[in-house]
Amino acid sequence: MPKRVDVDARRREIADALLRLAATEGLESVSLRHVAAEAGVSMGAVQHYFRTKDDMLRFALEHQARRREQRIVARLTAAGRPPTVREIIRTSLLEVLPTDDESRADWLVGIAFFIRAMRDPAMAEVLAEGVPQVVGFFTEQLGAAQADGLLAPGVDPYQEAVLLWSAVDSQATAIVLGERDPGDAVATVDYYLDRLFVI
Repeated sequence: MPKRVDVDARRREIADALLRLAATEGLESVSLRHVAAEAGVSMGAVQHYFRTKDDMLRFALEHQARRREQRIVARLTAAGRPPTVREIIRTSLLEVLPTDDESRADWLVGIAFFIRAMRDPAMAEVLAEGVPQVVGFFTEQLGAAQADGLLAPGVDPYQEAVLLWSAVDSQATAIVLGERDPGDAVATVDYYLDRLFVI
């Protein structure tokens, strides 16, 4: 009987290989052959699961986002109770900061995709969808907190969402460059949230 292959699992394995290479080497020099070698499969197998390199890149980016979301959900549910809005926002923000090997690799992957997007309009379009979605999510969460009287007076949920993302984005770069200590960056996030939330 022929061996059954879990197509989704194999695509994720290949995507994981691509993400590892992107974090260490960037994307410009990464070929299908490199990805195949990193994944431990033939180049024909990679081409079987992904029609083009662009298809593989898009899938890998989506796969990375799903992994990050799963880690956030796992952290939020670990307490065994519904999380507060502040906990949801804080956990989401800290997941983006490169404070350990995994989150650092994720950040470097993001940089690699950003560099590619500078000369690839299709990739730029994919990346351009990400931040508005994050800002929209934070705006919605902050709006709910405001309705419950949890935010400081006069707060604009949308503008605060933009500022929160901007603060984490800039600090993440500073951490990778060695300009900021991860612990200090986390303290800055908490400082900002302390000013934003009254409870």
